[in-house]
Amino acid sequence: MKLSIKIDSAYGFIAVLMAAFLWGTTGTAASFAPDLSPLTIGAVAMGGGGLLQALLARKNIIHHFSGIKNHYLYLVIGVLSVAIYPLAFYSSMHLAGITIGTVVSIGTAPLFTALLEKFFDKKHLSIMWFICFILGVTGVILLSMGGTHSRMLDDPQDHLKIIGIVLGIIAGLTYSLYSWAAKKLIDQGIDAKASMGLIFGFGALFLLPTLFYTGTNIFDTAINIYVLGYMMLIPMFLGYVLFGYGLKTISASKAITLTLFEPLVAAAFAIFLVGEKLDYIGWLGMALIFICLIMLSRVDS
Repeated sequence: MKLSIKIDSAYGFIAVLMAAFLWGTTGTAASFAPDLSPLTIGAVAMGGGGLLQALLARKNIIHHFSGIKNHYLYLVIGVLSVAIYPLAFYSSMHLAGITIGTVVSIGTAPLFTALLEKFFDKKHLSIMWFICFILGVTGVILLSMGGTHSRMLDDPQDHLKIIGIVLGIIAGLTYSLYSWAAKKLIDQGIDAKASMGLIFGFGALFLLPTLFYTGTNIFDTAINIYVLGYMMLIPMFLGYVLFGYGLKTISASKAITLTLFEPLVAAAFAIFLVGEKLDYIGWLGMALIFICLIMLSRVDS
């Protein structure tokens, strides 16, 4: 029995890492369609992927619908967070650069998740966690000072970068909220596909109507369609299917911690393919964040 649990946990671990890798490609993919608004990219990617998840899980949703109704508050939290997250995340990358936007958004999420589990699930936060918190926040501050240049916004001004960082923090909060809500539904005996399908499906209903205002140029060029198609089908649909599978066997805080692999992938693609540059102080910030990750993994295990 214990061996089976360990094997399932290992598969969950790998699934979340694979999801994080796919998500790490989104910023670079978005940079190839600079004419598209980040709001458009977020709405199509998360909204389209969410609808596909709901369709994939329709039988599971019907089977577990009565149970989901008994825990509607988690569903509402998850849906609202899914609707906000992509708009904040892609706007953050647009204003602050792919590297900073991704690291701030994803780097703050484990801290928010730990706080959610502390106050709502009554999990204990150790001294080691507070050390991780200080390292992580310091790393994010240093990274934001590191200076990166993005093709998504030529010569970004300081006040726009600050706005991008604030949006990244909002993205980190909403990311942790919908992951925590999905895990709570799964822990209540709701099937993972049904939980993720409903949260992302209803979230899509809020996201897709924004395209009437932001997506007027989607069909102007073929590259726009290719980028949006890739984002919707691979990182968002496949990535979140993998993430939902991982949540079945590992805690929300551990899953979120593992997805901090995403900033490394995003930074590597942004530096080597997009041409972003990071100063030494930015690299120091990145190092502190990953030290924080290693320590958080030990705390969470």
